[in-house]
Amino acid sequence: MAAINRKRVLLGTVAGWLVWAMWSLVVNAVLLAPYYEAAGDAGHLLKEPRYAAPVFLASWFLTLLIVTGIAAHVYAWVRGTLGPGPGTALRVGILVGFCAGFPLSLSVATWVPVERVIPLWWMLDLWVGAILATFVAAWLYKD
Repeated sequence: MAAINRKRVLLGTVAGWLVWAMWSLVVNAVLLAPYYEAAGDAGHLLKEPRYAAPVFLASWFLTLLIVTGIAAHVYAWVRGTLGPGPGTALRVGILVGFCAGFPLSLSVATWVPVERVIPLWWMLDLWVGAILATFVAAWLYKD
């Protein structure tokens, strides 16, 4: 088994995270913004966050960085077994994205009185973001 190239994992993590962060901004600041406003007006979401916006945003993007690092490491670990390339990156991204996005979004869609488009896009933010981030990390990874 070849040793993991930690510098390339770190490079892939940062690059993948940048892609995921941009995707997340599009989902939340562009696509979901009108739904957030309507849900806030209806009293289904808080109009003001519990955590100040800078604290939440920093925490959110740090979380995406950590999950991207996990996906990049998993890709580096399994490429020896599954082979390097986009097929392996897709598998890892799908698995990590499912674990990150599906369970909580299912709960929100079931129990929180917001339009179901909100948890759907939250799930897609995490699922598609994980896939994109893993593709980028895999593209940059070299043994």
